[in-house]
Amino acid sequence: MTDFLSDISSSYDNVAVSYAELVQDGASAESECFDLLAKLVAGSGRVVLDVGCGPGRTTGLLAARDLEVIGIDLSPGMVEVARRDHPDLDLRVGTMTALDLPDESASAVVSWWSIIHLPRDVVPQAFAEFHRVLAPDGVLLMGFHVGSESTHKTSGYGGHPMNIYVHRWTAAGLTELAVAAGFAPYLATEIPEDRLLFRK
Repeated sequence: MTDFLSDISSSYDNVAVSYAELVQDGASAESECFDLLAKLVAGSGRVVLDVGCGPGRTTGLLAARDLEVIGIDLSPGMVEVARRDHPDLDLRVGTMTALDLPDESASAVVSWWSIIHLPRDVVPQAFAEFHRVLAPDGVLLMGFHVGSESTHKTSGYGGHPMNIYVHRWTAAGLTELAVAAGFAPYLATEIPEDRLLFRK
């Protein structure tokens, strides 16, 4: 595992229990986004990937919409908490830079504020993986922090030590990378400015 992946993994191992307690309420306009996603992939017969699923909160919300979901997170500690809280869900340790799934096996990928920790020059690799695992006409739904700056986070979620970078993005910047990977923007009124939706 490369250094940045190791740092992300160990940092979220440190905060997993506290993080799960602090993020229960989720992000605003979340229901509208997930409802739209469920509508777009209804009847596909393929799985939805929650990439960077953390403690499984979003995985559970997607599963509640009658979607077959696989939650994937880099942090074994996060996956342990997710399995504790959601024992009925398929939750796995893995990385978005090398997804352990066949080509064209998923109807959707959800990256909910998870791509923000990847170095900027690695993000195209994640987009390429998203594109690879998505079936034709598959959907990519992303959440991200809006801006252009990067910050180094040394503690968080209860004061536990962390060693990660948080990279903010503009919608235009992420869209450019997505289009380069083969995606097309999908415009919808349900999608606020800190979320993006693409079709393969």
